[in-house]
Amino acid sequence: MLVANPRATRAPYSPDLQHILSIEKAEESRAWLTRWDKISTEATPLRDLPGLAKQLNIGTLSVKDESARSVLGSFKALGAPIALVRLILRLWPDHGLDARGLFEGRYRDLLTHFTVVSATDGNHGKGLAAAAQTLGCRCVIVLHANVSVEREEAIAQYGAEIVRITGNYDESVAEAARLASVNGWHVVSDTSYDGYEEIPRDVMQGYGTIAAEIVEQSDRHPQKPAFTHVFLQGGVGGLAAGLLSYFWEFHGINRPRFIVVEPQQADCLYQSALAGRPSRATGSVDSVMAGLACGETSPLAWKFLQPGADDFMTITDDDAVQAMRVLASGSETDVPVIAGESGAAGLAGLNVLLEDPNLAHKVGLDHTSRVLVINTEGATAPATYRELVGETAESVLERQLAWSARATV
Repeated sequence: MLVANPRATRAPYSPDLQHILSIEKAEESRAWLTRWDKISTEATPLRDLPGLAKQLNIGTLSVKDESARSVLGSFKALGAPIALVRLILRLWPDHGLDARGLFEGRYRDLLTHFTVVSATDGNHGKGLAAAAQTLGCRCVIVLHANVSVEREEAIAQYGAEIVRITGNYDESVAEAARLASVNGWHVVSDTSYDGYEEIPRDVMQGYGTIAAEIVEQSDRHPQKPAFTHVFLQGGVGGLAAGLLSYFWEFHGINRPRFIVVEPQQADCLYQSALAGRPSRATGSVDSVMAGLACGETSPLAWKFLQPGADDFMTITDDDAVQAMRVLASGSETDVPVIAGESGAAGLAGLNVLLEDPNLAHKVGLDHTSRVLVINTEGATAPATYRELVGETAESVLERQLAWSARATV
């Protein structure tokens, strides 16, 4: 399903939004992250897929490959650590702390009895657990019933204490807030709710790193964006807001068209677009796209998506799996890409629109379109990836390396 956002604007990026998310703060976060040994010091690849672009009959297709960002395997490695660092700096303003020292573990004695807690579908919790382990504080992660044991074990290996509930993601968010309240812990969540916006803002600011790299890798020209269309994953809206805000501030009225993609059964952003306000999903919220299986829109993210996202659409789980396989297969001209279930959602959305000429026309897709999709994660659940793609991530990586070696000859 597709809905055009009647409230989207082509106005310049507003000062009110810039006060919340800005290029300046995104660049500061980016500089801080270079001090963390869990993150690559190199920008992640912006890969051109000319063969697939030709097959889809569009001008160009590029994928920003976040699978190469970190040992954590996803873009979430950019958000949780920045939010945790900024939280600590606010709590101890008179201790002379600095971001570099925190990422180097120099204040572990101070943080021994400091505890953070969060709900997660997997990747955010893993990012927070790894950051807490580096900084030296305690981390508790609340998991709902649909989070796999494989994802639980991946979080626990970074020293987090796991709390399991029988409900869904939104109920795990409520449980994390309850635990924080009764124990004096601090919630570090990537979704906002009433009275809780500072930390989700900091999470989204960390995601701006991705947009900053794309600008450097593709154009640097505010008046002439390299891409006409940018497909962004939905979830609660944090990633979409973090990237959209950067591009919007940089390009102003010349910004690309932003299309937000989410699972049919977790359509909270789609429903928000229909209602004109943050809304809840209408489905079961149980999707193979675990990172996007969210039932309630982040009100903070919606402040950016309501005026800045042009279209909202939903896809099926089968659409996502097919896109995973297409990216993994590669071709003579296209490098194989390891994309997890949520990571392939942008390409899946593009495929769905191009299969229907009427839908493609509605969003302005044609043979001249220059399209960007974000691969937000690699094989963060390796067994699931192997089952869905029919090949291990290690095998795809071998083919990717072989393709790259041939391309450089």
